[in-house]
Amino acid sequence: MTEELEKCSSIEIHEDLLKIVNETMPEETELYDLAELFKVFGDSTRIRILFVLFEAEVCVCDLAAALNMTQSAISHQLKILKQSKLVKNRREGKSVFYSLADDHVRTIIDQGREHIEE
Repeated sequence: MTEELEKCSSIEIHEDLLKIVNETMPEETELYDLAELFKVFGDSTRIRILFVLFEAEVCVCDLAAALNMTQSAISHQLKILKQSKLVKNRREGKSVFYSLADDHVRTIIDQGREHIEE
């Protein structure tokens, strides 16, 4: 049995609050981009990759070994993370090393962890 959501017993529009909401609501494109970013965090494999990158800059070979996955599977997830600007890479000889794009990535994960631990 699902619990019914509580709701107002009468309809009353609070115009002052609506005005504030309408003035502060981001553009639809920004809301879409934000939702797309959070979708990237909706995959545990990508989260695991980010946790490895919290500790060190690593190549695909290292990530595959650390997470017991194929290089192909890791590369697929890294592509998504890179397109979302969460990771960056650099080439050194024949190796390509991946790292976090910036400290925001760690902050997002840390705040998510704090939220679920409350």
